[in-house]
Amino acid sequence: MLRLFKLIALFLPLSLFAQTFIFNGKNLDGWQIHGTEKWYVEDGLLICESGPDAEYGYLSTVKYYDNFELTLEFKQEADGNSGVFFRSTFEGTIVSGWQVEVAPPTLHTGGIYESYGRGWLIQPEAEKDKYLKMGAWNTMKIRVVGGQVDTYLNGHQMVRITDEKIGAGKGSIALQIHSGGGIKVKWRNIAVKEL
Repeated sequence: MLRLFKLIALFLPLSLFAQTFIFNGKNLDGWQIHGTEKWYVEDGLLICESGPDAEYGYLSTVKYYDNFELTLEFKQEADGNSGVFFRSTFEGTIVSGWQVEVAPPTLHTGGIYESYGRGWLIQPEAEKDKYLKMGAWNTMKIRVVGGQVDTYLNGHQMVRITDEKIGAGKGSIALQIHSGGGIKVKWRNIAVKEL
């Protein structure tokens, strides 16, 4: 019996904290489009691209995620102004929640912005902008536990914030395409480990 408990203790953390790919590389199952901008799958990649309206657009998970570690890769083409939202809800293209910025150089990739609320909560130190590889694949990690959020870009911590309002938030993970037109971003290996 003791041996059985030891085996359970050994494997339980693996099952509880397993990483799940939330983009299957084939279609948008499990996701919902908000707005008229383009979201499609091509060659196993998730692609967002400005549409004719050149407005804000979002692709959110149907499922809500509370405490988690999200990892993904992105490649910015053209303007590349985008973002990753967490604990977010939508009414059309009006979003309530928080964004980890994905943007061209000098525009605070890895910082945290509250849309339709307080605006910038925290921006990375300017010297950390060197970690962004424009036009190449980048790896982002976002860890959200209670009110604490940590962001990482290509293995380097960008910001850490603890915020009471974030701690009370509930909602989806979402990708954004910024308004203005001329934007294209590719995504792959989108995975979540629930904590």
